[in-house]
Amino acid sequence: MSSHPFDDITADQLRAAGSMKWSAYPDTIGAWVAEMDFGTSPEVTTALHDAVDRALFGYLPQSLVTQMSESYARFAAERYSWGVDPARVRPVTDVLTALELVITHYSRPGSPIILPTPAYMPFLTVPGLLGREIIQVPMAVTRPAGSSDGPRYTYDLDAIDAAFRAGGHLLVLCNPHNPIGRVLLPAEMQAIAEVVDRHGGRVFSDEIHAPLVYEGHRHVPYASLSETAASHTITATSASKAWNLPGMKCAQLVLSNDADAKVWTSIGRPAEMQTATLGLVASSAAYAESGAWLDDTLGYLRGNYRVLTDLLAAELPQVEVAPLEGTYLAWLDFRALDLGGLPPAAFLRTRAGVTLTDGALCGMAGEGFARLNLATPRPILTEALTRIAASLA
Repeated sequence: MSSHPFDDITADQLRAAGSMKWSAYPDTIGAWVAEMDFGTSPEVTTALHDAVDRALFGYLPQSLVTQMSESYARFAAERYSWGVDPARVRPVTDVLTALELVITHYSRPGSPIILPTPAYMPFLTVPGLLGREIIQVPMAVTRPAGSSDGPRYTYDLDAIDAAFRAGGHLLVLCNPHNPIGRVLLPAEMQAIAEVVDRHGGRVFSDEIHAPLVYEGHRHVPYASLSETAASHTITATSASKAWNLPGMKCAQLVLSNDADAKVWTSIGRPAEMQTATLGLVASSAAYAESGAWLDDTLGYLRGNYRVLTDLLAAELPQVEVAPLEGTYLAWLDFRALDLGGLPPAAFLRTRAGVTLTDGALCGMAGEGFARLNLATPRPILTEALTRIAASLA
């Protein structure tokens, strides 16, 4: 008998369901795009069935916006000790839409975007579509003496300072970090805030993975650090990663100061009205009723990470993984291996039949790396890792 119901989900079932993760490369194991293979919580499913039965398919009603905003505010207070005014929690379709709005309306016109790398792949393309240059700031990598935990990534304060001096105005901060799995400490973020404040800069804080933090770590919203941080930050988050709802097209943009809220009253309504009605229903149920499902899923994901680290230690010691503090995305360093000139993701898709995300898509700092999605049933993960080990033997 399976030790967890997630173990019973098969690759054939996932392919038949037809998600992009499993249909884009149908002859491989899908371990690339950041969605989970576990469905969503029973509470979310029930709420969606009820909404469908009531034919809740019309334009966005204000009552659902209020319900979602209040649900998120309670969740933030309980999980992060962050007191958020529900009226400052606004619906948008997704985090990328939030980024577009922040670049367009809250950053200095024409200024470059400061992006620590490796970074979430679209963050390297969206600014260019808006006519903005990107200043890539590779993250600093340290290896604590006597530690076998793997490389530790931190924000390079001197490089960020230099990027502001070079004309950058908006810093994209990601916490928990995709793709490296870091959960930033308050002291780290406070140091970043001091650099931003010194230059009169702004911060777009991507906290979409905030609910996915493991034991021993704690998510602290960047805007909650101080009045200074709140004054220069707009936060974007969503239930889409933690409850597997990316297709529901609903995220939350959190305004943490009066000036930004005033701007939003004049530019925000068109963006809000594009949010999916059913997405608001799902998000409210996730934040208000689905904590137990989230906690159980976190325990399962943590077990999957142990499967990965055990296999690497036993069979692939040349491949390093950044310690996973949050998210379900493992950042793997293949640079010690000779892959015949191929990027790791291309090599593994061809030789192992496992599709990962090419690290180079995450910026120049990601060349020679690949991102592995751990949010899959453990038997499938085990097969994928076995294939990878065999292909690299």
